Amino acid sequence: MRRGIRKAAENDPRLKLALKELGYPQIRQRDPGFETLLNIIIGQQLSTHAANAIWDRLENLIRPFTPDNLLMQRDESLRAVGLSKQKIAYAQSLAHLVNKGLVDFKRIANLDDEAAASELMQIRGVGRWTADIYLLFALGRRDVWPVDDLALVVATQRLYGMRLRPSRKRLLEIGRAWQPWRGAVSIFLWKYYRTLSSK
Repeated sequence: MRRGIRKAAENDPRLKLALKELGYPQIRQRDPGFETLLNIIIGQQLSTHAANAIWDRLENLIRPFTPDNLLMQRDESLRAVGLSKQKIAYAQSLAHLVNKGLVDFKRIANLDDEAAASELMQIRGVGRWTADIYLLFALGRRDVWPVDDLALVVATQRLYGMRLRPSRKRLLEIGRAWQPWRGAVSIFLWKYYRTLSSK
């Protein structure tokens, strides 16, 4: 991923300058599978702080963290750790699918990016953003470009000095210049966004 950021920056002066100022981000690889996908689902549309707090409480409730043990929990217990009714339904659906062998994480890992994303999006509660984040952080896919992520939208806007936030179409156009390293650049842009937010 570091090599990818460096190579993408070679042909992008603004990215090159930002990389020089901030340095490389920490790469956070996660173990592929049930726990990581559920963690990403729970983090949908939440701040990192809120998502982490809910996840910590959920991990303390479910030990060991398995689909069976999640399904043993009453809805009231899951609501008590901060899960919404909708996310409880997503979590239980995923656990059922994994138990029945209808989600094969090893097979998904061997698919190309688009096929893997398509497979993941068949799961209740998994849209394109969730699929992209899983591919990037659980499978280490170097060219995933999560254009629906608000932080990446804002970071790209500031990086290029745009007056308005770029559209999805515009982000796809910008990302073409970074291929095949858009995933690596995404990881850097999240660091860039956090730097902006702290100022």
